[in-house]
Amino acid sequence: MTSHSPFAIFYFLLTLSVAMVMRIMDLFPGLAEFNPDWIALVLIYWCIALPERFGVFTAFTVGLFTDVLTSHLLGQNALIYALFSYFSISQHRRLRQFPVPQQCVFVLFCLSCGQILVFGMQSMQAANHLPLSSWYPVLTGTLAWPLVFLVLRAIRVLTRIS
Repeated sequence: MTSHSPFAIFYFLLTLSVAMVMRIMDLFPGLAEFNPDWIALVLIYWCIALPERFGVFTAFTVGLFTDVLTSHLLGQNALIYALFSYFSISQHRRLRQFPVPQQCVFVLFCLSCGQILVFGMQSMQAANHLPLSSWYPVLTGTLAWPLVFLVLRAIRVLTRIS
């Protein structure tokens, strides 16, 4: 891995670790259902910014760790994150040219697809209905994308990761 910073891997792992902590942590008690999927947002950013370093296999591996961390069905988040990674890498040249509000539409698409897959997997296990509250993390994740983008871009620029 060649980069301007010898600690590039450290920064990648640090941002993913912070995202994992934020995923399981309640920032505001009582508002846990609004907590977005921070890990997915970080993976989408790194796949758009550095598609040659962050790939589908990396996202799948992070998804397996997330499944263990959140005690979901093993492979559920791994599949979803691998799809997010694939979508992001396949469109990374276009997404880099888009302003942040247009990137939010892409993030909304990805998070919506992920939520639909989660619902489908849960419906296979038992009869299930899709409550309105299951879409809150999708909306808050879309609204949080500009903040995630700006913070991770600042980290990437300041540490000269390329």
